[in-house]
Amino acid sequence: MNNELYKTGIVPVIKITDVEKSEKLAKALLDGGINFAEVTFRAANAEVAIKRILDAFPDMYVGAGTVLTMEEAKKAVEAGAKFLVSPGLDLEIVEYAKANNVAMYPGCVTPTEIQAAMKAGLDVVKFFPAEQFGGIKTIKALAGPFGKLKFMPTGGISLGNLEEYISTKNIIACGGSFMVKESFIEEENWEEITRQCIEARRIVDKVRK
Repeated sequence: MNNELYKTGIVPVIKITDVEKSEKLAKALLDGGINFAEVTFRAANAEVAIKRILDAFPDMYVGAGTVLTMEEAKKAVEAGAKFLVSPGLDLEIVEYAKANNVAMYPGCVTPTEIQAAMKAGLDVVKFFPAEQFGGIKTIKALAGPFGKLKFMPTGGISLGNLEEYISTKNIIACGGSFMVKESFIEEENWEEITRQCIEARRIVDKVRK
């Protein structure tokens, strides 16, 4: 899955409060060239949205975000989530994901957290919140001792700084909510979501092709 993650370069971080809109939202992402979606447990019934999207679009890479507990991890995996993302490093959840053949991207911002993640067998971690923890400068500094590790920065990513992030060689992809703002979803502004996705993919393709 990491190869597909690199090719797409973008993981929309979605907080969806009305699961009835799940399929339309997913179609808007696909129309914009993005086949990844991180549905966060910051909204109730995230597992329902995950299942609905995968039932409609089984080839999408749909995962769960803001996974803080084993209960949430189990709900996500039972719904068919193909990956789990957490804001921090919880080794119990990491082991559960591995046991169920589900990719795991925990949040790591310090060398100690990164070493623990690597010891657990991970080669990609989330870097969150990216901008607040020094952004690209910090990621480049961490790349020195951790040259084999890839980062997925999330937090403060926008169309304005996406190119700079994607141009950094040890970044596999960027997570972001700029193309799936809650207001876009609430207003069912699918066209704007698609437009932002197209622009994000244009930036990724320009850098990586």
